[in-house]
This record gives sequence, structure tokens and C-alpha cells, in this order.
Amino acid sequence: MSHARQRGRDHWPIRQYRRGVRRAWSPRARAVAHWAAGTPALSVLVVCVVVFVDLVRGTGEVWLPLLAAGPALAAATSRPSGVLGVGLVAALLGAGIGIRHEMAASALFVVLAALVTVALAGALASALRGHRERVLAAVRSVAETAQHALLTPVPDTVGPFQAAVHYSAAAAEARIGGDLYALVPTPYGVRVIVGDVRGKGLPAVGTAALVLGVFREAAYDEPDLLDVVRRIERSLARNLGDDDFVTAVVAGCPEPGRLELVNCGHAPPLLIRGTDVTAVDPVRPAPPLGLGDLSGETPGLQVVSFTEGDQLLFYTDGVTEARDAGRAFYPLADGLARHLSDEPARTLAALHQELLDHVGGRLHDDAALLLLRNPVTAGGAA
Repeated sequence: MSHARQRGRDHWPIRQYRRGVRRAWSPRARAVAHWAAGTPALSVLVVCVVVFVDLVRGTGEVWLPLLAAGPALAAATSRPSGVLGVGLVAALLGAGIGIRHEMAASALFVVLAALVTVALAGALASALRGHRERVLAAVRSVAETAQHALLTPVPDTVGPFQAAVHYSAAAAEARIGGDLYALVPTPYGVRVIVGDVRGKGLPAVGTAALVLGVFREAAYDEPDLLDVVRRIERSLARNLGDDDFVTAVVAGCPEPGRLELVNCGHAPPLLIRGTDVTAVDPVRPAPPLGLGDLSGETPGLQVVSFTEGDQLLFYTDGVTEARDAGRAFYPLADGLARHLSDEPARTLAALHQELLDHVGGRLHDDAALLLLRNPVTAGGAA
């Protein structure tokens, strides 16, 4: 049974209890509870403080305009009904204060009119804020669906390898960006792509979808890893603009202990062997995908040993270009060495948390991490 399903069963009695409580309430009680939930306590507290100060100091004409702070503050946190409720309370208390101090009718009318105007404007602002929040929630839902369709979840085990992925979009409200990754088992071994699309927004997402679609198809069809890269290049040449490109690393494991890499202008993966972390720099640098025709250069195949216990970290530049308050870059190799473990998911979770701590809580660029581990077999451990 999955953890999510188990948690759902664990919380079932609580949900049933809450439903029973809601059914037991009368319509009037539910209406009062709904209004109370939409009435921010801080706004009511502000109104009460103004009234208390008036009772203590006895200068109603001076403090009376401050009652407008109640509905104004409620507009930022409450529903329109809550804003109007706070405004009504402020107006009634303001009228009481004005009568108590025998204010002129014209002056009291101006103050009360101002309170009503602030309450109505606040209710309108609250309604617009609520509409924007609902639209944003819908956008997030669509973005999450698109992300699951584009960047399919990576299982804990792919072929003979352990794997884990951690992806963060810089635009938290969108939850999807231009970084891409895929890890697929094929007749020619497990194949991987990690890349970064130039640009942001929907055009970058469309390009990422194009690259992943071609990769997933070619990875199954082409025995040669270079042919997989060539098919992606041809597809991008037909569909990208002159200034668009994709940096990427494409890898494959056609046989045990052998890792093939094709680096197209991307950051070099990090190979972990024991406690040593080494960047696998390309022997034959190649331009990013989409720029092959302009440069005339073709990518080359690099072969690296990938034995039991070895791990390989793929990443995008959103990780290595993350800066702290002092503009210092995040030291990825050092962080990886600190948090290295035999469980890729745990390693990436610790690494990502340290990355967030380094930048102060929020990344300013999309960041993807993919860790592949060649586990030690029973025979190898012996």
C-alpha cells in the first residue's frame, strides 16, 4: 500500500468527524461560522484598539478616522463579506463615538462616508484578489498536469541502475520551465538526456517537449547513441529559430561497466567513484543542439567506465549558477561530496536543501538534478 493511500486511510475518521460536525450545524450557525472565518482578527483588533484609545483619552474627533484602517487591512486578507463586516462594525462604532462626543452632524457624516467608501473599495479589492487567486490556482493545476506529461516521474530503479530526479522551476507559480530530463530503458541499454532550453516561458516549454519527444522515440530506434543526437539535431533545425538552441548531455549504458556520453554544450556531469567527485569534461566539445549547421562541428562519443558503486550526477546551470547574498556560486562538487549516500533520492534531497539555503530560499533559474547509481551486487560486495 502506498504512503499516500495509507495516510488517507489514517485521516478517514477525522474527515468523517468533520463532516458530521458540519452536518450538525444549523444553517444560521454555518453562516455565522463562514462570516467569522472571513473576518480577520487583526482588522477587528485594530478597530477595538481605536475605540479603547477613545474611551481612555476621550478625543473622538482625533481618533475616529483611524477606524478606516480596519476594513482597509481586511481587504488584504479577508473575503469581501469579511471586509464589509469589519466596515459595518467600524461605522457603527464610529457613529457611537461621534454621538458620544457630540460631533457636528456634517463632520460625523463625512467620517462615516469615508468609512463606508473604504469598506466598499476594500470589498472590491478583496473580490479581485480572490479572482486572481482562483485563476492562479487554475494555472498551477494546468502547469502541474503539463509537467507530469512532459517530465514523467523517474522510478527508483531503471534497468540495473538506481535513479533519482529533483526539479525546481524558478517561477514557483508556474512550476514548469525550460529544463528537461528523461531516463528510459531501451533495447540498447538505459539512456539519459538532461538539457536546458535557451529562453523562458511557453516557447521554452514547447522546445523542451519537442526534444523529449524526439529523444524518447529515437532512443528506442537507434542502436548508435550519436544517431539519437543527430535525430534531435535535425528536428530542432526544422523547428527552432536562428537564435534558439538547447544545451544537453545524452548518455547511454549499452553494456555493464560502459558509459557513453555525448555532450552538446552542456555542463559536464559529475562522476562519483568512492569519495572522489570528478567532472567528466568532454574530450571533443560540441555546440548546443540546434546550432550544428551554423558551426559545422559534429558531436563526438565519449566512453567512460561506470562500474559497480559509481554514481553520475547530471544537472543544469540553474544549480551551478545559483548565488548567495555575497554573489558566491554554489559549490556543487563540494556539496555532493558532503551529502553522498547509497540512496540517490536521499542524496538529492539533501543537496537541493543545501542549494536553497545557499540562495536564501528561492532559486532564480530553473534547476534540475538527476543522479544515476550503479549499485553493488551481492557478488561485487563480496
